[in-house]
Amino acid sequence: MDFEEAADALYAAPAGDFIASRNALAKQLKADGDALGSTRLKALRKPTVAAWVTNLVARQVPDELDELLALGDEFREATADLDGDRLRELTPRRHQLLDNLSKVAARLAGDEGQKLSGDVAQKLRETLDAALVDPAAGAAVREGHLSSALRHVGFGVVDETGEPSNVTLLTPQRHSPRRAAAKTTSKDGGGGGRLTGRGAAEDQDTAAEQDEAAAARAAASGEQAAQREREEREAAEREAAEREAVVRAEAKRVFEDAVAAAQAAEATVEDLDTQLDDARDTLTEAQALVHRLGTELDTARRVARDAQKESREARKRYNRL
Repeated sequence: MDFEEAADALYAAPAGDFIASRNALAKQLKADGDALGSTRLKALRKPTVAAWVTNLVARQVPDELDELLALGDEFREATADLDGDRLRELTPRRHQLLDNLSKVAARLAGDEGQKLSGDVAQKLRETLDAALVDPAAGAAVREGHLSSALRHVGFGVVDETGEPSNVTLLTPQRHSPRRAAAKTTSKDGGGGGRLTGRGAAEDQDTAAEQDEAAAARAAASGEQAAQREREEREAAEREAAEREAVVRAEAKRVFEDAVAAAQAAEATVEDLDTQLDDARDTLTEAQALVHRLGTELDTARRVARDAQKESREARKRYNRL
């Protein structure tokens, strides 16, 4: 068994057996000659409940988890293309996959005798969402070796304490142990004989192991710091690109709405102009009709006056007869 196999077995163990399993596996690695692997394994932290459930998801339902991570790729492509419409289409699917996977995780935990509290369920969902958003977090979740839940914030991924999280994978390299055997030589007064000092050799073995472990931790710390810096920079760039995509999409929507409103206003103006022209034509016709009727009325009144006058004169003539 090498370190990677031991780590897999450790994080696949029941949550309550983590410490005992870690001690047993570390002891086995050391017995197999991998003292550095044993030291590294002892340094692995016991996962929180949310992290343990996430690891369980990675092992039990990898296809469902891969679907979530693939959706993250689609989000990043849409963000790179500044495709606001595509981002809005993907968002409901994101929530649906998170809901479904959270329910599956709760069922798997229940099968293992672990009931999820509301707080743990929320941290599980945040971890899955971080895996979708951040590629490094997605790879760490997929590996199934989490010791803490993850959460994506503006500058990257943090753990349950709010501290920047190291989401780098456990190194896949195998480390060959180096054993150092030391002999001490002393001269006695009688014959210059050579004696082996067992205590000194064991002390030097331990010192060599500690030096190797310290060197490995220092190298890993440097790699982790550089990786964390790269991840924070990449996360900041992604966040900026996402914000720019949203701003551009919103600006495009506002522009399109403004164009549509202007076109609608122009159509309304044209319609009102047509109605005004029709009204003016109608008014002109009405005015002409009024003028004509006025003229006819004046003529009719004059004819009526003439008829009345003629009627009066005819009556006078009749009375004189």
